[in-house]
Amino acid sequence: MQDFIAIDFETANECASSVCSIGAVLVRNGEIVKTFYSLIRPEPDYYKWFCQQVHGLGHEDTDDADVFPYVWRRMEKELLEDVQILSEDTEGCEDAVPLVAHNAGFDSRCLREVFQCYRMDYPEFVFHDTLAAARRHFCGTLENHQLQTVAAACGYDLTDHHYALADAEACAWIAREIL
Repeated sequence: MQDFIAIDFETANECASSVCSIGAVLVRNGEIVKTFYSLIRPEPDYYKWFCQQVHGLGHEDTDDADVFPYVWRRMEKELLEDVQILSEDTEGCEDAVPLVAHNAGFDSRCLREVFQCYRMDYPEFVFHDTLAAARRHFCGTLENHQLQTVAAACGYDLTDHHYALADAEACAWIAREIL
């Protein structure tokens, strides 16, 4: 896979709509050409202790951040100026690229639910999953298939795990190697 957008969300609590940060990486011809990162004021706006232990974000980070619709529009402007995200609506468009995520079920659910939360039209984005691909590719030769483990097996050193942009970059590296 040479053209795609790797994406990663962190959430504030158990609600998939509570995205509090986004990292996205545009890959063209196998090379990262643009990146995007933003904090997001989550909805619902509360933090669970466990989530904070994972990513280190809290109210002090996101109270002044934009809500998701504004962040999404900014990402479209900055990252997607000459491409579209592949969806059922853009099938067949030459400039449409799929989304890629490690454990795509989580990130696709976050994206769908935050679109729904803000009453935005969700265009059924096409996702590819590097977690599922890693399970097939490595056939039980790894101790686990967590992002940092798979990234290391693909030759990438993920040093800032759970920082959404670092995770998206690691996912992009994995996708280039095994998808």
